[in-house]
Amino acid sequence: MATKARAPTLALVAPSGALPHGMVDRAAQFFAARGWQVQAGESCFARETRFAGPDELRLHDLQRFARDRRIDVVLSARGGYGLSRLLDRIDFEAIHKAGRVIVGISDFTAFNLAYLARVGGISFQGPSAADFAAAEPEPFTVENFFAALTRSEHRAEFDGEGPDCDVRGTLWGGNLALVTALVGTPYLPRVRGGILFLEDVNEPAYRIERMLYQLLHAGVFARCRAVVLGDFSPVPVQATDNGYGLAAAITQLRNCIDVPLLAGLPFGHVPRKLTLPVGARARLRARSGRIELAFSGHPTLRA
Repeated sequence: MATKARAPTLALVAPSGALPHGMVDRAAQFFAARGWQVQAGESCFARETRFAGPDELRLHDLQRFARDRRIDVVLSARGGYGLSRLLDRIDFEAIHKAGRVIVGISDFTAFNLAYLARVGGISFQGPSAADFAAAEPEPFTVENFFAALTRSEHRAEFDGEGPDCDVRGTLWGGNLALVTALVGTPYLPRVRGGILFLEDVNEPAYRIERMLYQLLHAGVFARCRAVVLGDFSPVPVQATDNGYGLAAAITQLRNCIDVPLLAGLPFGHVPRKLTLPVGARARLRARSGRIELAFSGHPTLRA
């Protein structure tokens, strides 16, 4: 007699900002309706000023679930700020040994990049609890989330802007502000021949350009085979912009780097987003405004 497959187990954690009331319950209902078992750490219901409880609680929840072999997927419930406080105390070796699927976005970029830099661990930039707690979760986001977590190879096509290219390399990146903040620390992976993806939110165009220049001057772009930009909206307009905006910042950067720079990646602080493995093998192909991103070698849910 065939044994019945065990339902996947999701653990929700909040290693950064405090969560709005009811978000965890709605996200849990989304997964429960699909037959998943759901657990939530105490950090998901705690608050200490802007944080989801004290540092010790947030650190404990993240490490407890990420090392628990009974858990299939650890999902960071939201971003905000707070992971930078924890990086030097996270046991990346133990988490890597446990081999859980770990997903987060925004401030969770700090964990994803540090995990890759310290132990070569591959984790995901993807949806948060807010995406699954929505009254009508974005179908594109849901489809790509489950596809990325269950397929050994996954590809996505989308309209974009930039030069034709065909490159292969390590896929890595995340939130621009967090990538920039890790420059000069042991938590920024020194990826050579990589495909770097970037996004941000609520940053004026001049600050986006300034952060891109920091990556340029730090030699990050020189080690890339391609750079692909996701969503940056909203980009607040400044009184002194006088017509300067994100498009001008992108054009400026294109004039300064020797690798293809593409825009249009469906990813960022928007409902419609891909789930992207940080550290996986990838191929990026662009032709006549149509872009294909394929990746493999990432952790998947076990059968």
